[in-house]
Amino acid sequence: MGNAYNYVQSRGINSEANYPYRANQDCLHDPDENVIMIQGHGRLPSGDEEVLKKALASFGPITVTIDASNISFMFYKTGIYDDPQCGMSKVTLDVLLVGYGSENGVDYWIIKNSWGTGWGEKGYMRLLRNGSNFCGIANYALFPLL
Repeated sequence: MGNAYNYVQSRGINSEANYPYRANQDCLHDPDENVIMIQGHGRLPSGDEEVLKKALASFGPITVTIDASNISFMFYKTGIYDDPQCGMSKVTLDVLLVGYGSENGVDYWIIKNSWGTGWGEKGYMRLLRNGSNFCGIANYALFPLL
């Protein structure tokens, strides 16, 4: 994740319309089409969901790394994901943490995945927020410094 932030800091980033996904390694970045530059990035202390929640409210979306190795994660469709096999130490996927909420007394995070709108709840997942660093969500969290 840090490499992605370093790339944006040194080169900027284009809009999605000017930088479409292609299934190969060619880079389409055009520095004349940059829509944002960042000054750097910050990292949150590891393992603390309350710090993560406060940072999300203060800074906006935060990039986090979570455990996505379970088949139940890959085939998630809807609801609050709470598979007890989701671990804290085997983090395998970078996602964007965009919000949090509560449903019927169960707290959850809202994450945006990069697997497209056919996965989960139109590309999003509600992940159990229990203060115990479920799926390692608070292990490695970065945010841009604008």
